[in-house]
Amino acid sequence: MCGGFIVAYSSSKIDAKTSKKRQFLSHLIYSSGRITSYVVIGMISGFFGSVISFSKTSSGFFFFFIGIFMILMGFSLMGKIRFLTSLESSLGTSPFVKKIFTTLMHSKKIYSFYGLGMLNGFLPCGLVYFFAVSAATSGSVLWGGVTMLIFGLSTVPSLLGFGYIIGFLNSGNLREIMIKIASIVIILYGIYISYLGYMSVISVSS
Repeated sequence: MCGGFIVAYSSSKIDAKTSKKRQFLSHLIYSSGRITSYVVIGMISGFFGSVISFSKTSSGFFFFFIGIFMILMGFSLMGKIRFLTSLESSLGTSPFVKKIFTTLMHSKKIYSFYGLGMLNGFLPCGLVYFFAVSAATSGSVLWGGVTMLIFGLSTVPSLLGFGYIIGFLNSGNLREIMIKIASIVIILYGIYISYLGYMSVISVSS
């Protein structure tokens, strides 16, 4: 989805006459918008994680079901099930989102790139879900925000260089291999989180 946004606004909002400096600034402002959304998501996730952590039993159930969610997410990224696809497509094609997207795409103002970034940040994405869960497990509004801030900053270099490497990433089976590796990592982490939740509940019950 991030790549799709970049292709879309690069085609309609940036042309050959745009200076290199403004192009770089536009991409940077766009990424700043995404990171802002990620931090907000992280803080909200951290807040809910802190609320649920008041009870060890409820915390155990929380971790268990979050782990199951991550396992389903991993299989969805592999294309084995349509767990994420249905959610992403339904929200991504909603009239409200389309209206905001169209307005921002037609605007030539530099701040419109920030708006596009924020919109992109709040739309469903498998990797965002993964790190949002990590933010929730921190049990802290502050560290939840920091977790998502680090995630957002780590995506900036790859997205800034997206135009240069897109051809390479689409060649051969590299992209498919990377998605499978990411899916396996998420599934394994989900199993681990579920196990921690299960053991937490068992320890309270025994």
